[in-house]
Amino acid sequence: MPVASPYSAKLAEIPVVRHEVEVLGGRTAYWIYGPDDAAITVLAVHGFRGEHHGLEPVVAFLPDVRLIMPDLPGFGETAPLPGRRHGIEAYADWLDAFHAAVAPESIILGHSFGSIVSAAAVARGLRTPRLILVNPIGAPALEGPRGILTRLAIFYYWAGARLPRAIGTWVLRSKVIVRVMSIAMAKTRDPQLRAFIHDQHDRYFSNFADRDVLHDAFVTSVSHDVSQYAERIAVPTLLVAADRDDITPIEAERVLATRFADARLVEIAGVGHLIHYEKPAEAAAAIRTFLA
Repeated sequence: MPVASPYSAKLAEIPVVRHEVEVLGGRTAYWIYGPDDAAITVLAVHGFRGEHHGLEPVVAFLPDVRLIMPDLPGFGETAPLPGRRHGIEAYADWLDAFHAAVAPESIILGHSFGSIVSAAAVARGLRTPRLILVNPIGAPALEGPRGILTRLAIFYYWAGARLPRAIGTWVLRSKVIVRVMSIAMAKTRDPQLRAFIHDQHDRYFSNFADRDVLHDAFVTSVSHDVSQYAERIAVPTLLVAADRDDITPIEAERVLATRFADARLVEIAGVGHLIHYEKPAEAAAAIRTFLA
């Protein structure tokens, strides 16, 4: 039985409409939240293994902003890109094309893996007035405070890709593994909020198209990081980072902020890699200040 969202009342007041558009030969599903006549439009890119639902708690605290939230190719309701390996070039190409087709004047927001995709696309020339990165992957994953867990994850996704297809897919969709991941990332001690986070991961963390897309995306996520692109990004950039992030330590985020031409860093205390679930109001406040 689904766990009620602590943000559902606020989210229910925000209009949302589902759309589809053809991008690079495939159909991308996306959702538009907020008023059509909003002064600001933000295109938000979700994280690894997630889909657009993950960023809804942040949307709940930005009712006057128009947010466009697609499912990444191969995740949620968006099919894989035909004839492409899902590496960083494919994802950056997709974001560039989707942005041009749907909201060419919009501000780009990327969360976690979406921060890598967004940074790569903007560094290559995607034209956006501003860039927002939440829980940015600011340094190589193997250098994070839980590098050993990253190595275990590499083995896990490698095994899932090499085992017989049915077994490998079952392993990759294992509810036990998903719950372990969820427990490792959640920092809140609020039992209701923890239950909501685990339910979100149970419901959406295995909505990938197939194991090949998942493996490609994982390899991309651990092979690239925002620091590779920061010096080629000239637009004003906001970094919303967590002081207990197990993937990129806050010290690395502080260094990352210095590598942009124009960046400001907002540090949120008492949270890890799930700012969007645990501290969405604080993230939204930082975003609102930046947009103003």
